[in-house]
Amino acid sequence: MPDLDDQAISKVAEVGIKSQLDEVKNLNVEIDIDPLKVIAGTLNSVAIAGEGMVMKQDLRIESMEFNTGSVAVNPLSLAFGKIELTHPTEAEAIVTLTEADINRAFRSDFVRSKMQDLNLEVQVDSETAIVDTEKINFGLPGDGKVRLSTEVVLQNSQERKTVAFTAVPKISSDGQRVVLENVEYLDHQELPPAFTEAMLDEAKELLDLKNFEVGDMSLQIKRLAALKGKLILQSEAIVHQFPSS
Repeated sequence: MPDLDDQAISKVAEVGIKSQLDEVKNLNVEIDIDPLKVIAGTLNSVAIAGEGMVMKQDLRIESMEFNTGSVAVNPLSLAFGKIELTHPTEAEAIVTLTEADINRAFRSDFVRSKMQDLNLEVQVDSETAIVDTEKINFGLPGDGKVRLSTEVVLQNSQERKTVAFTAVPKISSDGQRVVLENVEYLDHQELPPAFTEAMLDEAKELLDLKNFEVGDMSLQIKRLAALKGKLILQSEAIVHQFPSS
């Protein structure tokens, strides 16, 4: 088997991860090895740090940190430019999303097309209005809440008004996604229930951890923090295989 060092094996992992992403601004993979342990099929640890990673459904991640303990691998696979795990390994992952990241996904053609199929009429100030699905905005004001808003157009005057509500992001019972609960409308204006539910469902779908998985792994949220301008998800991961190019 040819000589293998940290940089060579790290490059293999980096190429594999990049092949799973639509875009990435920066990606750094550091694999710590002991040459004698590698021959026996063990890597000391794997650390991955990424910025500007575009995942499934056009969801961009501001940053991701991913760290494992020792990893059991097939040493022969390394010689052929792959990292083949012989046993699943545990890891910790921290994902940071910004308001801009989540709004980018909310404004995708995929999400807009689903919203257009809904009943978009609403009563505002005793006047019929139409919801503008292109003006949906996801905000992170801090205080552990999110703010969802959209504009409505009054049919008679064509005046535009903003209708908004806050909700509290929580971890779903299975730990697989973020759900929004405790909806509170602002200024006593409400959207059609079906539209409100659709916005909540889209947020839940976009914040499903399956969208952040790279390679054959499963993630489970342990903690979340809704801070001003950003949402941080701290998760545990079981990695079955790292991605290969």
